Amino acid sequence: MRSLLLAAILFSSSATFGQIEEVRRITEQLCSPEFHGRGYVNKGDSIAAVFLADEFAKIGVKPYKKSYFQYFELNVNVFPDEMSLNQNGRELIPGKEFVVDPSSKGAKNARLLAKEIPSDKVLDISFIQRAISEVSAGFEGKNTLLFDYTKLSADTLKELRGLVAEVATLVPVIELIDTKFTWAVGRDQRYKLYLQIQDSAFQKGEYLDVNINAEILPDYQSQNVIAYIPAKKKCSETIVFTAHYDHLGRMGANTYFPGANDNASGTAMLITMARYFKENPSQYNIAFIAFAGEEAGLVGSKYFVENPLFKLNKIKFLLNLDIMGSGEEGITAVNATVFEEQFALLQKINSELDLLAKVKKRGPSANSDHYWFTEKGVPAFFIYTMGPNKHYHDVFDEYEELSFKEYDDITRLLIEFVKQLPN
Repeated sequence: MRSLLLAAILFSSSATFGQIEEVRRITEQLCSPEFHGRGYVNKGDSIAAVFLADEFAKIGVKPYKKSYFQYFELNVNVFPDEMSLNQNGRELIPGKEFVVDPSSKGAKNARLLAKEIPSDKVLDISFIQRAISEVSAGFEGKNTLLFDYTKLSADTLKELRGLVAEVATLVPVIELIDTKFTWAVGRDQRYKLYLQIQDSAFQKGEYLDVNINAEILPDYQSQNVIAYIPAKKKCSETIVFTAHYDHLGRMGANTYFPGANDNASGTAMLITMARYFKENPSQYNIAFIAFAGEEAGLVGSKYFVENPLFKLNKIKFLLNLDIMGSGEEGITAVNATVFEEQFALLQKINSELDLLAKVKKRGPSANSDHYWFTEKGVPAFFIYTMGPNKHYHDVFDEYEELSFKEYDDITRLLIEFVKQLPN
């Protein structure tokens, strides 16, 4: 107990803590418009990668090899130009009143008139097949199908979603919703024009004028950013801190997704953790990997695991940081049920240092970049904060919404965890 109390005193006086201004600066910069949502329109991901490499260099943390960058390629669907939906002379607001499905094709200067599927027919396959035929033929001038989700029960919605996705491969589809948008990154164009529109912004029975350009970028080059600090004494084992720096990018020329909590916040924490271990070398080698392509399906981390720069079986533990902008309600550790001894250590440290409100246990999940590592036998936690900020994959996930309430306590917990890992 005495050693832990001493550790708490040392932590409170360390130069690492009190770095909240630094983490805020990095997070705010990553969320700024010139980074384009750290996606693929205007090469926002590459702009962010150069920024992160410069940040590592400024604090003296070097690349693992000659370059900070590990390049890989992926296909991605983007919406690079101005987009508009206009109904009766009123422009709908992208990101707030409508989104286009990430895997949708575009429609240039198109005029839509929707045939609504009645709420009691949404699961009637034969009715929907007839409706598809009518829309395909332009019967009564209607050329798209409308599904009004606001009228449906949760159970019906659950059954319906896969069916509507199949319909959207055949004809244009509009979904009316009254809940928040959750956008993503598309890797292909498997749908016709596929829109979600807020019920409050849409006028049934009226024409909708659409101008959306969608483009596939084949073999788009992105990059992981990798830095490394050797142990204070020669050691064969490495602790790895990871965070994905990419986000959703732009949906059209004028709308971007800042991705403050997800995951500018975790990326900023990655940089400040690197500063700490540069100033306070560990008994282990410490690697820092900022992954690209996470939002496109864990692409960057999968590439790293298939092309590792150091031996995966020499990774002592991996800590993946995502959604680090709050913490008022504690943190969740994915893989806690798999690595029970390490999770018990995490909880013990948190309790004895009286840090976070809760360290919640969660089982394994393929929901972030830790996944490919644990599939290869690497022990890892994916840690994210819990709190009142619920903005996720929407245009409201902005820097100004972050509290960083538990930033210091989370970093204290993780640093002490690294120190106390059993040999």
